[in-house]
Amino acid sequence: MKIMMVTSEAVPFAKTGGLADAVSALAINLRKQGHDVKIVMPRYYKIDRTKLTAIDEPVAVAAGQVETWVKFYHAPLPGTDIPVYFIDHEQAFGRDGIYGTKAEPDFHDNPYRSAVLCHGAFQLCRFLGWYPDIMHAHDWFCALVPVLLKHVCRNGYFAHTASVFTIHNLGYQGWYPESSFPALGLDWNLYYGAGFERNGSVNLMQSALSCADMITTVSPTYAREIQAPEGGFGMDGLLRVRSDCVRGVLNGCDLDTWNPKKDKLLPANFDSKNMAGKAKCKAELQKRMGLEVNPDVPVIGIVTRLADQKGIAEVFAPGYGSIYSICANMNVQFAILGSGEKWCEEEIKALQSKLPNLRAMIGYDESLSHLIEAGSDFFLMPSQYEPCGLNQMYSMLYGTLPIVRRTGGLADTVEQYNEFSGEGTGFLFDSLTPGAVYDTVGWAVYAYYNKKEHIKHMQKKGMQKDFSWDLSVNGYVNVYSEALMRGCGINTADWK
Repeated sequence: MKIMMVTSEAVPFAKTGGLADAVSALAINLRKQGHDVKIVMPRYYKIDRTKLTAIDEPVAVAAGQVETWVKFYHAPLPGTDIPVYFIDHEQAFGRDGIYGTKAEPDFHDNPYRSAVLCHGAFQLCRFLGWYPDIMHAHDWFCALVPVLLKHVCRNGYFAHTASVFTIHNLGYQGWYPESSFPALGLDWNLYYGAGFERNGSVNLMQSALSCADMITTVSPTYAREIQAPEGGFGMDGLLRVRSDCVRGVLNGCDLDTWNPKKDKLLPANFDSKNMAGKAKCKAELQKRMGLEVNPDVPVIGIVTRLADQKGIAEVFAPGYGSIYSICANMNVQFAILGSGEKWCEEEIKALQSKLPNLRAMIGYDESLSHLIEAGSDFFLMPSQYEPCGLNQMYSMLYGTLPIVRRTGGLADTVEQYNEFSGEGTGFLFDSLTPGAVYDTVGWAVYAYYNKKEHIKHMQKKGMQKDFSWDLSVNGYVNVYSEALMRGCGINTADWK
């Protein structure tokens, strides 16, 4: 198949979260199966033009109320022959930040910026004379792609192109005033006709969910959760109506980067057959974080964005969260890496001054994130919701047992510990409360001290899990085939 990925992020060019990793990994693994894949994304200010190849001819796109001229650049995705095309437009993308900055968290002109990318993706195909079987759009910033294909472009050269829209996080939908609609470069009849209108405002995500031939999200459990009021962020009714088009495909891991046997960021390597290197990583983690170097005390790692979605209130909120009681009442250590909500950053700093068994680094450090995964005994992820999650997979691969809330991809990847048989790969709880976090951590710590053989068995079982992209890619190929049948009446079985 010919597949055009339309995205606002892709590693190594631009990243704010897991979307960037998923897009590049999916493209690479589709290419390994022989598919013809291209990626198109904005050329942000920090992406150096001098390292890209320019396409000299400027191209007009229909974003806004007058023609907008853009320029295309391209470069291969590093280590592959997959072309990444960059849409260069200074007004839209020549600034710091992908969606916003600290001064302006959500750029007021994001609808226009989104339109430049999405209209530009179709113009790129026309310019190249390359018409894909699938236009695969990722998250709200690329929501116009299925709208344009269904209502504007599905004729002529795009008559045999279908759309797939992937929800990476339904909590971010692209809400803007009705007055921003002209910036999208669409006829006003599509404000209602394509599903943009929501409570008198423009909702970009809703339009994509209304128009896409197939909808995917990044785990089977999350695909079910978003169709219920508790997890649907107001989109659950529409998603239930379209449930026959919704699929959950679990993301895979980058096993070249996250592999304890060959991870160059670790002081010692190890695998399920020889765990000696993990003990060295634990000692180094304790030393680096300023914790007592003691092999017998369990270390609980946290690497997270300090945001409400991640359950930070139940862990860190003053007078409410559970972590002070855990550190005061249990013989454990915490190694924390993260940044985000200012109140949470300040509270973690305050906790450090009171608790000798809790140490943190505010910010992000790639090498420390690997060391925490490798050197910890447990990894805490008490998320309110988690579309897929990767850290719980990294943890298991590194012999670190996840302590997680049973939601989204966490529920799909972590097997509950059975205290009688010793089976499982982690510890799960359901209600997101400080008490549930405290009790589940206590359960894990009890097992650490009293069920050592169980812990070793679970570690080895987790390290032998297959979190490669192979299964994920096959899932997406099946979705692409369904999209072509639904959108264009094309049976891909006839291609063989």
